[in-house]
Amino acid sequence: MELSWPMKLRIAAVMAVGIVLLGILGWPLVAPTDPMGVVSLVNGSIGFGDIIILLMLAFLAGLIGYFLSWPYGREIAVLAAPSGLAGWALYAGSAAGLMQMNPALAQRQAVFTTLRLESIVWLGIVAAGFCGVLLGQRIRSNPEIVETQKKSDFRANIYINAAIALIGTVFIAHFFIGLFAYDVRVFDNKLGSVLAQPAVNQIAFAVMVSFGLAAFVFKKFLDISYIWSAVASALITAFGVTTYARQDILQHLISHHPATFFSHAVISILPVQMVAFGTLGSIAGYWLAVRYSFWQKHYE
Repeated sequence: MELSWPMKLRIAAVMAVGIVLLGILGWPLVAPTDPMGVVSLVNGSIGFGDIIILLMLAFLAGLIGYFLSWPYGREIAVLAAPSGLAGWALYAGSAAGLMQMNPALAQRQAVFTTLRLESIVWLGIVAAGFCGVLLGQRIRSNPEIVETQKKSDFRANIYINAAIALIGTVFIAHFFIGLFAYDVRVFDNKLGSVLAQPAVNQIAFAVMVSFGLAAFVFKKFLDISYIWSAVASALITAFGVTTYARQDILQHLISHHPATFFSHAVISILPVQMVAFGTLGSIAGYWLAVRYSFWQKHYE
């Protein structure tokens, strides 16, 4: 079951809308002022007003994307906002650069404290894009039909499945990111090994594949939406910081290794990169599971 050319064009158009509205028009609001800077709240250059404008741009991207990809707006237009974020993520700088600018222990602790919660902001921008898609659906569809569908799809165990998918994605993505987001590894007598900063293309590959695998598994076996795997992209950074950026570990890294080395790949990935590529990977993994189930049903 291959994608038709009209479908591919719809997907490309939606992603282009997200890249233009959010990735390009929104870039001046998040661009670091320092050449060595990163796209992060750590810089203090992204204000509350900037975030509001970004939310509006993401919402607009989702809404326009819905009508561009009609009659598959609900399925395709969700790509708009994370595609815009992915544009930032590719030019976001690196966590290594952030560590080099903050060499002291107290500085790095402050940085990781901010990074632990920063993903919520980027996930909020993705959610704003999803809200634009929902508004488009409301405008184009009969609200009564939508409400009836919601009720018929409700199941008593949906919250349990969502929790399993949320927590399970964190652990699955954590494991595979550790495998795929690799660079030079150096032996360390305390930590076992430390990892040099991966390249951004390696990060994109690792995060998308890892979240894609998680979304595939939970769609296939729990029949649950990619939304929960996407939400987990905001949790994995917090998990990684709590686990691999403790005071004793940071002190050891500062004392024994250059700033470009990390105790685990997860904390070498900026939150904007994790959310952008994690959301895109979750959506892709979900639809791969749908296609695989279709193939099993009709061709086995």
